[in-house]
Amino acid sequence: MFNYVLRKISCVTVVVLVIFYALSATAGAQEKSADNSITPIHIAIISFQPLIPEDEQRNTVICPVCGIGLFGGKILNGSEKIVEEVFVGKLNELKRAELIPSDKVQDVYKRSVSESLKEPLLNVFKKVGKELGADVLAVGYIYRYIERVGSEYGSEHPASVAFEIHLIRIADGKVIWRGFFDKTQKSLMEDVFQISSFIKGGGKWLTARQLTKQGMDKVFETFPRLEH
Repeated sequence: MFNYVLRKISCVTVVVLVIFYALSATAGAQEKSADNSITPIHIAIISFQPLIPEDEQRNTVICPVCGIGLFGGKILNGSEKIVEEVFVGKLNELKRAELIPSDKVQDVYKRSVSESLKEPLLNVFKKVGKELGADVLAVGYIYRYIERVGSEYGSEHPASVAFEIHLIRIADGKVIWRGFFDKTQKSLMEDVFQISSFIKGGGKWLTARQLTKQGMDKVFETFPRLEH
């Protein structure tokens, strides 16, 4: 009798396990199917560009996309690549974002610019995006990128970063997002209102790259939901 009961329990256990694994497999298949059904958003990124003020006394630059005058400054050589790299890193965190190879984007952009010298810049971007099969196109400008002088615990000169990024929808050529960041790190004694960002930075003096990452996180708070 005891053996009979054990056999019954074993049979029930086997049945339960079979049902459990079957349900797990079905759920996994449905999840995978859902992931595969997500249509990617193809993004083209024009290489970010440094914009150096023509008039050093006024220290102002004009955004080529929106025409707004902004306060510029010194730009460390190669800093545009750093800001672009941080931007790409944030895009890669988005599930639907699929970046078009950079070399391909730059080749098409350079050719389009040379063929459309008198066309408005947004028209050129739209033309580039269509040729690449992009849904949106991103372009960024660096207005200031000054590295920290000193250490994280004491700085003679703080890091200072200013950049702007535009996102253009290729379907109609409209700017659907503008991310702007401009900050020179200050001590709490200089500006008590920076306490939240100072704490986010670990209460230390940031490098220009760290300040860029902080700024990119900030501008991405308003980044649009990408849809076809």
